[in-house]
Amino acid sequence: MVLLRPAAGRRLDRAGAVLRMTRPWFWPLGWAAAYAGSVLATRDWLPPGDAVARSLAALVVLGPLVWAAVLAVNDLHDLPSDRRNPRKATAPLVTGLLTEADLIRWHAGAAIAALAVAAAIRPAFATGTAAVLLLGWLYSAPPVRLKTRPGFDVAVNALAVGVLAPMAGWSLHRPVTDYPVPLALLGLLLVAALYLPTTVLDVDADEAAGDTTAAVRWTPRVCRRAGLALWAAATALWLISCHLDLLVRRESWALQTGWAPVLVAGYAVAVRRPSIPRLAAVCLLFAVPAADFLLAWVAAGPS
Repeated sequence: MVLLRPAAGRRLDRAGAVLRMTRPWFWPLGWAAAYAGSVLATRDWLPPGDAVARSLAALVVLGPLVWAAVLAVNDLHDLPSDRRNPRKATAPLVTGLLTEADLIRWHAGAAIAALAVAAAIRPAFATGTAAVLLLGWLYSAPPVRLKTRPGFDVAVNALAVGVLAPMAGWSLHRPVTDYPVPLALLGLLLVAALYLPTTVLDVDADEAAGDTTAAVRWTPRVCRRAGLALWAAATALWLISCHLDLLVRRESWALQTGWAPVLVAGYAVAVRRPSIPRLAAVCLLFAVPAADFLLAWVAAGPS
């Protein structure tokens, strides 16, 4: 029994390392976006009875499975820069708790499981899942490695999180071809604005490793300014959509109008010295007008 305890401890450490590798704090990004897409499709806060099972299965795909597959391949190919990055000092591959072979196995297993569960949900959902997994591979893995191709790195994240994730929730109930175009454009702008400051966080380590990210190519100052411009454009599109009744009619959009300066100012302050908690706070700021819009959307009833 004494001899088994160290082995059991190592297994527990490896299990914890795998969990950290999947970044559970990122799972709510996919869940929140898909939930918003589901509410948009059904005009109800909860899925209909016949969709509960597939909605729960979608949570598994959009949470642990997709993130495990995407982040395993990301960590595998980011190792040279992660070793130079104090922010990644405790990453499982850097510390040796996981090996490159471990990450390859977890990537393959999570990707296969995600596709299998997605296929059981709906063909459109499975297609979207495959697209996200492909984008994740293209983002991280050579020879394409879009992470090191400024502009493409922004686009791939904006498309995956800003468009495909909410569209995944929508596809559980309605054809993806009916997804509102203004919301797709809004998602692209918002996530692009949120992604750009993340390249600033690791600019020194990326440059030392030879990874030409957006911040390395364009400088942190340009990335912060470009992010602010994208965020302001998203806010303007949001207000235009509300006041011109492009998506849903409502007598007053006072909260949306009054909150717009708060959104822009909050973003500007956060990206002066960007960090993951500050960007998370910006997301919480956006949750206020997003919730107000969904209230109006649900109150409007079936389209």
